[in-house]
Amino acid sequence: MGNMRNVGGVTSGLTAALTAPALAHQGTVADYSSGVRQSSKQDPTTQYPQPPFPPQRQEPPGLTSKMTPRPDHGETSYRGSGRLVGRKALITGGDSGIGRAAAIAFAREGADVAINYLPVEEPDAQEVIEFIQAEGRKAVAIPGDIRDENFCRKLVADAVHELDGLDILVNNAAAQVGQHSIMDLTTEQFDSTFKTNVYAMFWITKAAMPHLKPGATIINTSSVQAYNPSPSLLDYAQTKACIVSFTKSLAKQVAKQGIRVNAVAPGPFWTPLQPSSVQAPEELGTFGEETPLGRPGQPAELGPLYVLLASQESSYATGQVYGMSGGKGYP
Repeated sequence: MGNMRNVGGVTSGLTAALTAPALAHQGTVADYSSGVRQSSKQDPTTQYPQPPFPPQRQEPPGLTSKMTPRPDHGETSYRGSGRLVGRKALITGGDSGIGRAAAIAFAREGADVAINYLPVEEPDAQEVIEFIQAEGRKAVAIPGDIRDENFCRKLVADAVHELDGLDILVNNAAAQVGQHSIMDLTTEQFDSTFKTNVYAMFWITKAAMPHLKPGATIINTSSVQAYNPSPSLLDYAQTKACIVSFTKSLAKQVAKQGIRVNAVAPGPFWTPLQPSSVQAPEELGTFGEETPLGRPGQPAELGPLYVLLASQESSYATGQVYGMSGGKGYP
């Protein structure tokens, strides 16, 4: 389960995140630490770290702080413009990766944000909380295991209580463990993957529906794996296909209530999901190399898309799946 906390105080974690190795790497293109905005023209093939990457592996779910190079979530580059002022957002998997990028971007656009994560991800979560608070927004930390239906209901109830409402729901948390053969894919892993990626989305969304008013938005994180599955991700790819269908069906169901539902289907992105899903440390050496841009995406490159889907600027978009895959053309 988990304990909700409305955390206060900006600590050294924020400084550590701002001086991460990945940001130093990017300094060869633009000095983000000095406030240079990403709107300056850059070559996308060299804008962020490229393969080869050093061998690395983590036990699931993995931590941002242990990745080399450290992912960029827009910590120093994202600039808000007031597009989500007064909104209340709940993001699962908000401690790292895509969820972290969305949380930072939402806060800089004026939203109060609650994030859910596993208790072992507390170090990453604390950094995110500090970033949200640095924008003068309310930050709510709700650790817990979303594979538990009762916790999912409590998660939504606590978020609604602490945020005094809910306008934006981002179902982003995911589990991924590669297995090269179906013979190695256990029922336990299959069940855990579906509970995390599909059941939790259903439980959390169902609990959130009574609190969502016209103008509210739901954003689900799918994957290019729904369209072009890897042989080693048999269970994970199925869950991401489920998310696409869930998104399209629910969008039709709640359209007349003025609630929009969309999904994002990222390609290879540099997040803790990657080193915690490989079986051998060297497997990530060429990660993202097969894309036309020749590198994996960074979470910072997805933050603006989640903001767009959460804002009124995308008011005519519902039941859509938006891809970002470095030139692969999915979905």
